[in-house]
Amino acid sequence: MSVMASKTLTVGRDVQALDEIVEATESFFSTETLDPGLRYVTDLVIEELFVNCVKYNLETTEDIVITLKKITDGIEVDLTDSGVERFDPTAQPAVDVNRPLEDRTPGGLGVFLVMKMVDRISYQFNDGVSTISFRKYS
Repeated sequence: MSVMASKTLTVGRDVQALDEIVEATESFFSTETLDPGLRYVTDLVIEELFVNCVKYNLETTEDIVITLKKITDGIEVDLTDSGVERFDPTAQPAVDVNRPLEDRTPGGLGVFLVMKMVDRISYQFNDGVSTISFRKYS
């Protein structure tokens, strides 16, 4: 995989930052002439992962760093959250969407959907720094 261009955005831990994030992805897609068909999934997955960081990583006040990378035939995105506990979304059990709602435990559906929408997702954790990376190809 070759990174052809990248853009890094540092945002506060507030869901209000989603507007800024969407503007940044829109600008990156336009500037780097990425396949517009990738945009919806990219925005949706970033939103889900970002909101999870804000909502569940309450032990930190550090900003979240988002890096957009144009790669061959697609996009790669890294979300880096510092001062947090380890939580690997790729290791979570799959949600049984065929079970009736009343028989399910709340939570996990967003991560389940993220895993289904992207072509590759990975997680790294080192010294309180969590990085979730995903790729989506044209």
